[in-house]
Amino acid sequence: MTQPTVYGDGVAVVVVTYFPGETLEPFLQTLEKASTRDVRVVLADNASTDGAPEKAAAAHDNVHLLSIGENLGYGSAANRGVAELGPEYGWVVVVNPDLEWGPGSLDTLLEAARRWPRGGAFGPLIREPDGAVYPSARLLPELGRGIGHAVFGKVWPANPWTRAYRQERGEPVERLSGWLSGSCQLLRREAFDSVDGFDSRYFMYFEDVDLGDRLARAGWQNVYAPSAEVMHIGGKATSRAPAKMLAAHHVSAYRYLSDRHRGLLWKPVLAAIKLGLKARLKLETR
Repeated sequence: MTQPTVYGDGVAVVVVTYFPGETLEPFLQTLEKASTRDVRVVLADNASTDGAPEKAAAAHDNVHLLSIGENLGYGSAANRGVAELGPEYGWVVVVNPDLEWGPGSLDTLLEAARRWPRGGAFGPLIREPDGAVYPSARLLPELGRGIGHAVFGKVWPANPWTRAYRQERGEPVERLSGWLSGSCQLLRREAFDSVDGFDSRYFMYFEDVDLGDRLARAGWQNVYAPSAEVMHIGGKATSRAPAKMLAAHHVSAYRYLSDRHRGLLWKPVLAAIKLGLKARLKLETR
């Protein structure tokens, strides 16, 4: 029987890059002020050709470029980046490059992790560029709530299914969550290993939902820690091919639901969901 790896207390950041452009340098500059610790950075690059990852690796001694050579999607590239790290790194942040760190935010996130010994994933408060708080800690999309959100989310944003799913509240508080936004997560590497990381079948979207669910099933906790704060610009990579990304979102949504509702009794329901997602895709890409 293979013994589990014993990890040290080192901290690493795995950044999945795909044509990150001008966002990467502000990311790295603000990261320097986010922690007093020495932080290893791995750029897991999905075949960018804008030169930004190479430039960043040349300019920063703590940055290592992992050139994957093809676009594997978010979760698979993150897995590759984590696999580059030695056992001295017991804490790994998986993050988008179009994000800026608040001063001391990574240290604050690590402090929160000490308070939750069964915490497997930790998510900070994420602000949008206009200052609004993004609902980054949500319930898992159970079938009824997920359908309600999918059907009414665009035309009736305040519907009860969407509000429940997004967990929109007043003052943010540290709490357990069903899943955390993949744009910025601190992961306990022992927990990440226990579920074999991200599911590589998800090219884009829902890889974070799936990870949160599998961590919880394995006995770990997903913890929202709003005392740590970051800003996410968002949409940098997905804006290159919005129709393709929307289609990928629907494929991933169906995969997530079909994985969790198996058997003959669920086939008619899943068929209806697939038709609904196709109709929604047509409407949104007109």
